[in-house]
Amino acid sequence: MRASYVRLYSAALVLLSTLIEGLYLDPDNFTSLQEATALISDGILDYYAGTTKGGTIGTFVWPYYWWEAGGVWGGMIDYTILMKNDTYTSLIKEAMTYQTGDDNNYIPLNQSTTEGNDDQGFWGLAAMGAAERNFSNPSDPSKAWLTLAQAVFNTMSARWDESSCGGGLRWQIFQWNSGYDYKNSVSNGCLFNIGARLARFTSNDSYIEWCERVWDWMYGAGFMTEGTWWLVYDGAEIDGNCTNMTKYVWSYNQGLMMSGAAYLYNYTEDPKWLERTENLLVGAKVFFDDDVMYERTCQGSNNCNQDQRSFKAYLSRFMGQTAVMAPSTYDVVMNYLTTSALAAARSCSGGSDGHTCGLDWTNTTGWDGTWGLGEQLCALEVITQLRVGDVDPPYTADNGGSSLGNPAAGYGTVVSDATPLTLGTKDKAGAGIITAVIGVSIVASTVWLVL
Repeated sequence: MRASYVRLYSAALVLLSTLIEGLYLDPDNFTSLQEATALISDGILDYYAGTTKGGTIGTFVWPYYWWEAGGVWGGMIDYTILMKNDTYTSLIKEAMTYQTGDDNNYIPLNQSTTEGNDDQGFWGLAAMGAAERNFSNPSDPSKAWLTLAQAVFNTMSARWDESSCGGGLRWQIFQWNSGYDYKNSVSNGCLFNIGARLARFTSNDSYIEWCERVWDWMYGAGFMTEGTWWLVYDGAEIDGNCTNMTKYVWSYNQGLMMSGAAYLYNYTEDPKWLERTENLLVGAKVFFDDDVMYERTCQGSNNCNQDQRSFKAYLSRFMGQTAVMAPSTYDVVMNYLTTSALAAARSCSGGSDGHTCGLDWTNTTGWDGTWGLGEQLCALEVITQLRVGDVDPPYTADNGGSSLGNPAAGYGTVVSDATPLTLGTKDKAGAGIITAVIGVSIVASTVWLVL
């Protein structure tokens, strides 16, 4: 039950929101929440490519990358359950199962040479969310939500790399991709978060051992800092043993670690995880301006790229999970989410439809003139999460979770292919020949077209 001061504050903000053009939103009125999120979710599907000619099931139109599709479906699963709207259930299930790949570990063939650990991780987070929410189960047991989440965890943990910086996951899976020599918080945060949730769902403490390993490595390597503000930094190049830290802070990294710590506290009742959760929540204040969520590192300078424009969505989801898993954080989280949700609704007043959502929720005049998949998703998730205290907490296998698991899932042929690769002399020579052949083919094709 929300504290009385949160209700009074919400009522005052509702009154203010009616004076400014935008979606009407009453945080304490379920019908109001349903109506607002239905319009926003329709806007999300405007960017979906899976039902259009030439499109691919499960993906969104350019310039939205494959990883963000995993982020969207995770948000749409919460929307379906929390808002009691099954309009998109079949579409979400089709998208989530189509992109699993031959080994059912979210390394599909169409992404297998460009996919990063964080990309795979975001689809794993969506599968884990589906298992916890008892989202409509696939008929194929090899694609059960819990099984898919375990497959992602297994293949990611198999790539744990102690050859540099004493451990950690690299950003990229394959060494020919830019960023292979970079270790980042989002990849490791995904492994930590999924592991924490698998521990709670399955009561298998081996996942806790992995979470301890990830946390200790990130903290020891300086990826997380404590003090007045507990913050999670972006990452570091392996040159110099990860000592040259990129100290950008992104909201989704903060949320990944905070939510994961809250899940571990909920399962283990170990006070250290509660302390870490609460300290990360204190640090999350840097992502709020007068309690309105904003993407600190890029939004103020108006240079957020397409990926970064969706990050607030994931912070909203992770904060909702934190509020439920660590009840002592509930009032603080709900104050942030309520204030941000009202501001987001105010921003959803643009476009030809009159409810296209913008990026800058601190803009008190309404829509800021921006639009896109990320903007729609952020507004959807922050409003959706207002319902987390009104539904059953995420399920486990012991209290009603119905998804089937397989602790050995994901160990197909892709696992060995997805480990950090080392190209020998012959491999490099072969790669050079292939590159030369492709280059000649391109030149020949160009000449043919000119002639």
